[in-house]
Amino acid sequence: MTNRELMSSIVHQQVFPAVTSLGLNEQELLFLSQSASGPHSSLSSWNGVPDVGIVSDILFWILKEHGKSESRASDLTRIHFHTLVYHILATVDGHWANQLAAVAAGARVAGTQACATETIDTSRVSLRAPHEFLTSHSGAGARIVLNPDKPVVEWHREGVSFHFTPVLVCKNPIRTVGLGDAISAEGLFYSEVHSHY
Repeated sequence: MTNRELMSSIVHQQVFPAVTSLGLNEQELLFLSQSASGPHSSLSSWNGVPDVGIVSDILFWILKEHGKSESRASDLTRIHFHTLVYHILATVDGHWANQLAAVAAGARVAGTQACATETIDTSRVSLRAPHEFLTSHSGAGARIVLNPDKPVVEWHREGVSFHFTPVLVCKNPIRTVGLGDAISAEGLFYSEVHSHY
């Protein structure tokens, strides 16, 4: 992933035309934006927790510029972004359903797998997600304040829906190998795809 030209070629020729859904962490998301001169591509790296508005801008750009459309060979309509403290599920409207349950399931498995428990043990996890954030820095972003009673937050932007949830982070992780794959798989398991034939 260090060769930007190679990465751009692979993504445009072998990934976007072949997949409907992607799971990406913060390094993969930023590198994808950098390799294709996307929004916020001047960032060399994240400074701590990835800014929700910047992440949202990049996810929106990927789906709008490289996702499914009549004019391009791409089936991409869903991206599950995961970082240590929060997840965002971005979907093109009309292609997916059950996003709230899907993003919540991905966050739940992050806490249980990392702590090697069957359920969330509140004594072994902490909440580190931002309590408020902007939904965009390049579009008409709204300021969101998290409500503990409704932890999944939803917003929309030009035909793309975003579902954000905080993650209960394991304080002393035991199992982290394959965690990103488990998060993406669990979220996809709870997603419902709408057929367009």
